[in-house]
Amino acid sequence: MEQKKGIFDKFLDKIEKVGNKLPHPVTIFLILSIIVIVVSEICVRTGVEVTYTGLNMKTKKIEEITLNAKSLLSADGIRYIVNTMTKNFTGFAPLGTVLVAMLGVGVAEGTGLINASLRKLVLSTPPRLLTAVMVFAGVMSNIASDAGYVVLIPLGAIIFASVGRHPLAGLAAAFSGVSGGFSANLLLGTIDPLLGGISTEAARIFVPDYTVLPTANWYFMMVSTFLITILGTIVTEKIVEPRLGAYKGEHKEELTEMGELESKGLRRAGLSLVIFLVIMGALTIPENAIFRENGTLNSFMHDGLLPIIMLFFMIPGYVYGKTVGTIKNDKDVARLMGDSLGTLGGYMALAFVAAQFIVYFSYTNLGTIVAVKGADFLKAIGFTGFPLIVAFIIVAAFINLFMGSASAKWAILAPVFIPMFMRLGYSPELTQAMYRIGDSSTNIISPLMSYFAFIVTYMQKFDKESGMGTLISTMLPYSMVFLCGWTVLLMIFYFLGLPIGPGATMHFVM
Repeated sequence: MEQKKGIFDKFLDKIEKVGNKLPHPVTIFLILSIIVIVVSEICVRTGVEVTYTGLNMKTKKIEEITLNAKSLLSADGIRYIVNTMTKNFTGFAPLGTVLVAMLGVGVAEGTGLINASLRKLVLSTPPRLLTAVMVFAGVMSNIASDAGYVVLIPLGAIIFASVGRHPLAGLAAAFSGVSGGFSANLLLGTIDPLLGGISTEAARIFVPDYTVLPTANWYFMMVSTFLITILGTIVTEKIVEPRLGAYKGEHKEELTEMGELESKGLRRAGLSLVIFLVIMGALTIPENAIFRENGTLNSFMHDGLLPIIMLFFMIPGYVYGKTVGTIKNDKDVARLMGDSLGTLGGYMALAFVAAQFIVYFSYTNLGTIVAVKGADFLKAIGFTGFPLIVAFIIVAAFINLFMGSASAKWAILAPVFIPMFMRLGYSPELTQAMYRIGDSSTNIISPLMSYFAFIVTYMQKFDKESGMGTLISTMLPYSMVFLCGWTVLLMIFYFLGLPIGPGATMHFVM
C-alpha cells in the first residue's frame, strides 16, 4: 500500500511540476487563441466539416445539421476578432457573476461578518465533520446556479486555514462538491428541465410522443449527493491533504473567541437574514408571486438569482457592520464594495483572454466538430450492455474537456445516442444519467471550465507558486474517484433495476 501511494504521489507531483512550468494562464489562453486561429484556417483549407442530426436551438426542432469549419484568418474572421473583442470580454458570463456576487461578499467580508460567522461555524462543527460539510455544501450550492464558485470555494480555503489546516485542501474540497458534483443534488435545479427538454426532443426521433421529465434523474442524483460527499471527504483527507502537507504560507486565519459585541452583531445579522428570506419566500413561493412568470421560476432562477445572492450577503453584512462599528455611513459601504472588486484585477486580466479563446473555439465550430467526431467514434464501436454505458460515460467525460456548456454538448450528443440506445432497449432517462456522470466528473480538471481561471487566481493568494498544474494535479484524484464511484453507483441501479427518477426506469420497451 505504501508503495502504491508513493507511485501515485510521484505521478501527481509530475503533473504539478509539468503544469507549473507552463506559462502564466494569461499567456496560455493567448497561445491557445492563436492556435485556434491557425487551426481554423487549416481546417477550412482541407474542407473539414461535420454532419449530424441535432437539435437546432433556433427552430427548437431536430434537424440534420452540417457544420463547416470557419476561418478566423479570412476577412470576415479578422473583422470578427477585432469587432467582438470588447463584447467577448463584457459578455463573458462568469465575469458578471463574479463581479456582482463579490459586491455583496465584499461588504460581508469587510465588516467582519464572514470572519465571525466562520469562527462560529468552526467552533460549533465537530472537526471530523468539517470536510464532509464543505463537500456537501458545495454539491447543494448548485441549486443557486454559479454562486458556489465565487462564494463557497473561497470560503472553503478560509475555513480550513482558520482551523490550522491547509487552505488549498479546503478550496479543493469545496471545488470538488461545487463542480465535480455539479449534477448531484437533493433538490431539482435549473439544469434538470434544461437537459430534460433536450432529451425529450431527441427521444421523439424514435417515439414521437415521448417526454423526459425534469425529475428524470432525481432519485439517482439524490443518492449521488451522499456518494459525492463521502468520496470527496475521503479523497480530501486521505490523498489531497497529506500530499499538500503543513501550510507554510503567509496568509493564515486565526480563530479567536467570540466577543459580546460580535455575538450581538451575529444575532442581528441573522435576524435581518431571516426577514430577508421571509420576504423572498413571499415573492417566490405563492402561485401568483411576483417573481413567478407564467407560473414558473425559470426566468428568476436563470437571471434574477444572482442579485438576490448579492443582497443575501450585503444586507446582513451591513447590519453586522452597523452593530460592531465597522460601518458608520454610506461611504464605508461604497469603500468595501470597491475594495472587493479591487482584488479581482488578476482575474479580470485572465477573463479577457479566456473569453476570446472560448468564443473563438465556438465561432470556428471546432468545439462542435471535436464533440461530434468523438460521438461518431463511440457509435462506431458497437458495444452492447454495460460496457457500452461505461464507454459513453468516458467519452462524455473526455468531450467535456473541450466544451464547457453542459446543454450545448447534450444538444449534440442526445439526438445521436438517445435514439440509438432506445433501439438497444435503454431508456432516454438512463442515457441522460450516463451523460451527467461524465459531464460532471471532469469539470474540475478542465481548463475550459469557465471559473477555472478564477480558482487558479484565488489559489495564488495562499500559494504564490501555484498555477494551473497545481490545481489540475490537486483535483485529478477527485475526478478519477468520482468517475469510477459514480459509474459503480449507476451499475448498482442498473443491475438491481432501480428507478432513477419518478416513473423513470432503466430500460425502454416499445
